[in-house]
Amino acid sequence: MTIFPRNRRRSAAASAAVALVALATLATTAAPASASASIPTAAVAATPSALALPRPTGPYATGRDALLLTDHARPDPWAPDAGPRRLSVTLHYPARPGTGGDPAPYLAVEEARLMLAQRGLDDPAWPGLVSAARTHARTAAAPAPGRFPLVVLSPGFGTPRATLTGLAEELASRGYVVASADHPYETTGMELPDGRVLPCAACDAVDAQPDEAGRRKVLAAVSTGRAADVSFLLDRLTGPRPAWRHARTIDPHRIGMAGHSIGGNAAASTMAADRRVGAGVNMDGMFFDPVSARGLGGRPFLMLGTEPGHGPGGGDTTWDEGWTRLDGFKRWLTVRDSGHFTFTDTPEIGEQLGIVDPGAPLSAARSTTITRAYVTAFFDRSLRGRPARLLDGPSPAHPEVLFRRP
Repeated sequence: MTIFPRNRRRSAAASAAVALVALATLATTAAPASASASIPTAAVAATPSALALPRPTGPYATGRDALLLTDHARPDPWAPDAGPRRLSVTLHYPARPGTGGDPAPYLAVEEARLMLAQRGLDDPAWPGLVSAARTHARTAAAPAPGRFPLVVLSPGFGTPRATLTGLAEELASRGYVVASADHPYETTGMELPDGRVLPCAACDAVDAQPDEAGRRKVLAAVSTGRAADVSFLLDRLTGPRPAWRHARTIDPHRIGMAGHSIGGNAAASTMAADRRVGAGVNMDGMFFDPVSARGLGGRPFLMLGTEPGHGPGGGDTTWDEGWTRLDGFKRWLTVRDSGHFTFTDTPEIGEQLGIVDPGAPLSAARSTTITRAYVTAFFDRSLRGRPARLLDGPSPAHPEVLFRRP
């Protein structure tokens, strides 16, 4: 996993490549830190007039809601003087067709500006374009009848939860309630309802470490801290006095978690700490907080990563160790021609912006299709008990996906 400290200088071209292809994060791939110097320059085409996420493919219409939750029992670990820990949460859910208002913007303009500026992009047109990217879930939509499994999504370090919107909408369209959380002070900027924007204090803590061991220790604390965040979130969504108006649609006995990068590590950390989470997915995240030596109580886990970086014996040896400790149904899949952000919205947005990343030539369409297919199949099997032949072995429909150590 490469850490890109904010005080590291690159050429303008290289900074633009990282910024546009990643659209955010300080914590990127599982390669050694020295690999950051060899990132190829991206080619930027003419800026389009509008961006859009691909439509979800499931049978349900999708709704979208938002919550700001405060954990009064816990001070914020990165900014104790700021008071108790808060979570900004987006909820996507199966909805009744024809209800609700317009789809919400992708993310706040200031959040987009900070995310891009962090990577050296100061073109005033970019934040508005990214912020206004078209989504498909409608605000204030009436929920569909029934009770649905809950999936929690946790983003990469330094990255807004918005970068997992496409996956959230897909899962909601297939009959899941999805709670995507921004963990405060762990993203380039989290905007509160009053307009204040919280900076990335955890990024500063990583930057301040004198060596790789220190950085890994801080990032392990990020993962275990997110586990505490998710346990609090589950209390507020499934407890006796739920914070969400449509909480009755959640089946509290069917809960999963998926995350990208450090969010994927947090899925395992959360499962080790909270038995309510019955299945987890790590999308290309190093296990800074190792998988528990006791395993995960026989609960299923999917590791979905880049090839070759997250293959057996690849750049990230924490996956080899984690695999041996997983003690339930498990799959280790890697994707040819992928990059660290293949499993997020980055390929879709980047491709529409005319970005070419020679290091990850997998197209946006294939990135989206693969991520949706395998994550959905895994949760269908794990939380719904449905057959998932896609997880049985290689598929001719997805030749890029390799099954490792069955």
